[in-house]
Amino acid sequence: MIYLLLDEKKEQILTLKGENFKYLVKVRRHSVGDSIAIRYKDAIKNLCHYTIENIDGRSLTLRLESEEILEVQAKRELHLGWCRIDTKSIEKVLPSLCEIGVSHIAFIECDRTQRNNKLDFKRLQRIVESSMQQCGRTTYIEFSSYKSIETYLEAYPTTKIFDFTEKTIASQERTQSVLIGCEGGFSAYERELFKEYEVFRLDTPLVLRSESAAVAVASKLLL
Repeated sequence: MIYLLLDEKKEQILTLKGENFKYLVKVRRHSVGDSIAIRYKDAIKNLCHYTIENIDGRSLTLRLESEEILEVQAKRELHLGWCRIDTKSIEKVLPSLCEIGVSHIAFIECDRTQRNNKLDFKRLQRIVESSMQQCGRTTYIEFSSYKSIETYLEAYPTTKIFDFTEKTIASQERTQSVLIGCEGGFSAYERELFKEYEVFRLDTPLVLRSESAAVAVASKLLL
């Protein structure tokens, strides 16, 4: 854990109970005198350093020692247009996309979207917050949704398309928006929409699952 993210307002003397107490004391094995880095959601750019002053059976008390403005974010931004797949698969790779530095994910209803499940953006945000505490990031992933690929392309006319093609993409290319299909790929109708767009692939003969493609493309362009 790089820092602990809290809902509360900043206090000079801070008392933590419940899950935060269990995590710091039972899991991380912190003791009196240890320094804990804490950020608050209403001022996440500020990094606060607390020292543990007391631990009892159900809570621990910390004192604020110092505070600094320290933002941690990817050097570049990447907007990911992602044709929706199974929610569990999205949730499984979301921490990786957060760590890599993806700035925005737009979930798109396409011809082959799995429509038997719904996205819970609040749950996705909680997953991102947990990942942020582990990797140190201080910017949230933005989430949005589109009813069709047509409406997505209207909103992002300069996006590039990840699909089967001869052209590969280089890591030094400054691509800011990429569209990735769902399981089964794009339909013939959708590919007709891409005639005026740049289509690329990664330099591999292997077929990637949608979630693997999302992580691989993000890694190629951001890391």
